[in-house]
Amino acid sequence: MLFDDTYRTITGPSEGLFKEKGSKFLAYAFPIQRETDVKMYLEAVHKEHPKARHHCHAYRLGLDRNNYRVNDDGEPSGTAGRPILNTLYSYDLTNILVIVVRYFGGTLLGVPGLINAYKSATIDALTKATVVAKTVNEVYRVRFAYEQMNEVMKVVKDQQLTVLSQSFDNNCSLEIELRRTMVNGVIGRLEKLEHVKVEWLG
Repeated sequence: MLFDDTYRTITGPSEGLFKEKGSKFLAYAFPIQRETDVKMYLEAVHKEHPKARHHCHAYRLGLDRNNYRVNDDGEPSGTAGRPILNTLYSYDLTNILVIVVRYFGGTLLGVPGLINAYKSATIDALTKATVVAKTVNEVYRVRFAYEQMNEVMKVVKDQQLTVLSQSFDNNCSLEIELRRTMVNGVIGRLEKLEHVKVEWLG
């Protein structure tokens, strides 16, 4: 099966701003790894802006375009969370959360105005962020007898694998991290070795 194992995300938090008819839209972009990160950042931004009228957000996780959430937080449906998410798609970013905080300026912006404001604030935050390409990796535990050490380490060296942890005694084990596209080749080589067991950790 052929599939892409790289994705684009941001290296650290960034902020953006858009102003329209007295309303201020403050955008906060965060790199995330899991859904629990979203709650933590939402709480932090709520604490920083307790008097803001709306805290709208969208996030996307993983390479599946279906793994996302949007929240309009009281704005008319589809005017806040969706424009934020669509901007993430147009920048081809994932594992990212954007929260846009709105301070109401007294003038209604209407649906097109709101969509543009949430999109523009998000774009401002993303253009200030550092974007990085990362690979989708999987972690495996390799168990082997001490006598197999050289053969196992040769595979590790040949494939330039990342070793996360290791323990060498009578029964040795390594935790290795592989790019998803390399899994079949590397695991196949390891499993051909005698007395070597490979276990997927995630």
